[in-house]
Amino acid sequence: MVEREPTEIREHYVLTSADYEKGLKEGKLLGLRCKECKQITCPPMIVCQRCGSKELEKTELSGEGELMTFTVIRIPPEGYEAPYIVCLVKTKEDPWIIGRLDYDTEKMSQKMLGKKVRVKGVYAHVDKYSGGEHVCPVFEISQ
Repeated sequence: MVEREPTEIREHYVLTSADYEKGLKEGKLLGLRCKECKQITCPPMIVCQRCGSKELEKTELSGEGELMTFTVIRIPPEGYEAPYIVCLVKTKEDPWIIGRLDYDTEKMSQKMLGKKVRVKGVYAHVDKYSGGEHVCPVFEISQ
């Protein structure tokens, strides 16, 4: 795996993007819990999204959530195969996460909004524009 963050940046992060992606590949959805206000942040950031504290600790999320919105990509960027579904999921722990939804694009409709989902796996892709492998969670409908 290519180390994306320079050493001086890694020292300030409790959970780096590389750690987050490694966790996804291992079937774990990792986030950060603020020691001050208890807010959970995911994907990783250097400060709490609610209070701005740098007092964060790594935590594993359940991987379960609710489908809030989606779009079906029919004309993809170069190097990607269409169609596929990009979704926004509100996790059980509260953070909202972008990922892919493993579902039939022809059956996708607004009726799917609010459905329960869970992390099924990971999508990894390398293209000439991204500067290395891109990893994101893949969700499936769980109800």
